[in-house]
Amino acid sequence: MPTYRIALTIGCLLLACAPTVARPQSAAEWQALQLAAETKSDDIMAGANTHKGLLDQYEVMRQAYGSDNSPAFHLIFGQYLSWYQSFLGNYPDAMDSYSIGQPPLEGDSPSPLTDAGYVAQPALDAIPELARGYRIVLFNEAHNIPLTRSLTVQLLSKLRQEGFNYFAAETLYESDTALQSRGYPIDASGFYTREPVYAEMVRTALKLGFKVIAYEATTNAGGSDARETAQARNIDEQVFKADPQARLVVNAGYSHIVKSGEYLDGASMAEHLYKLTHIPMLSVEQTMLYPHPSSSGDHPYYTAVMQQLRPKAPIVFVNAAGEPWSLRPGYDVSVFFPPVKMLHGRPDWLSLGGLRRPYLVIGDRCKTSSVCLVEARYHDEGADAIPADRMLLEQTPMMDSKSHIPVFSSYQSIPSGNLYLRPGKYQLTLVNDDDRVVEKESIVVPDAPTSSSGPP
Repeated sequence: MPTYRIALTIGCLLLACAPTVARPQSAAEWQALQLAAETKSDDIMAGANTHKGLLDQYEVMRQAYGSDNSPAFHLIFGQYLSWYQSFLGNYPDAMDSYSIGQPPLEGDSPSPLTDAGYVAQPALDAIPELARGYRIVLFNEAHNIPLTRSLTVQLLSKLRQEGFNYFAAETLYESDTALQSRGYPIDASGFYTREPVYAEMVRTALKLGFKVIAYEATTNAGGSDARETAQARNIDEQVFKADPQARLVVNAGYSHIVKSGEYLDGASMAEHLYKLTHIPMLSVEQTMLYPHPSSSGDHPYYTAVMQQLRPKAPIVFVNAAGEPWSLRPGYDVSVFFPPVKMLHGRPDWLSLGGLRRPYLVIGDRCKTSSVCLVEARYHDEGADAIPADRMLLEQTPMMDSKSHIPVFSSYQSIPSGNLYLRPGKYQLTLVNDDDRVVEKESIVVPDAPTSSSGPP
């Protein structure tokens, strides 16, 4: 099992960063329960991955989650379940299953609303300007919450224009040696790349001419510091040793990009990378100031900024001297993501700042299947490509008026939803709960929105 899959879980065990749940009296006992839950979670996921289709894999995960109500298991396995929900494009449920709250901490910077001189700027404009003086830009993300990688996708073209030419992604498997020439990710490319927005990030980097590299440690022997050291060494060897003038964009999870301060049992990947290269880097934090499932999980600064400024797109704060604001030490700039609006059951941030358009799909063509997976792949990519977008349509069965038993051949309503796609040609497929393609067709997403996007 690749080490990155369990990194956040281990971090939460050591740092108590996970959501609050009822705990036993002993901290050691609570930690032992979490470690046991992690082992069980790994075994369940390994079993799920022996199933061929993504729907089957998710069903195994979903049933396992419902079969064990212990707090430690739900805490740990909720993260695993949320990955698969994100793979299916079910982003609200993925966030509900696992989301780390952001209470204020003693070392937090003063609020940018009260710290004189800071002004809100669109992140899409400010970050490339900040990056201009650097050769390394680090972005982090919450792996199960693709909202936190949506801005990175949008920024890649601007960073390419600034001269950045390498893109390193934590999730990628080094075994997929054909990724660069193929031009798009497949199941064998990585773990989180199975999620369409992550796949779109890698695909975008490839299309823009970035050299895309995998840098994950191949073993977790030696603890977290050994992993961080190996990650940094892999980046240095593949990028700066090969191309001393390279300019690099890195996408990583959570605090791998913190440049200083305490980090588990050693130092972060970013700190190790600086020790190897002595190249200054810009660290962009994206995992703390986003809308949580409950407002009780939002940092007070987030609440105040949203209430006062009501931004429509991600923002950062910069002062008159060009210095950015960050919530916590070790990062250079913190991104605030606006509240999410739902359209046809899907979040509006999937438009990726206007790069993609909604394309309505009606679920009546799912025949008699209670669950239908809708996928859209670029017309010039293979059937093995991770879709540009996918979503799950679930139909509610009619109840027999006498027996009150669900009748799965008849449904109360026909589900529908928006795929979010760049203008262009796609292959649209509908897959039922037997992992069988029930319909396939070519579609075109127009350059300008029409009054009735989607199939007839």
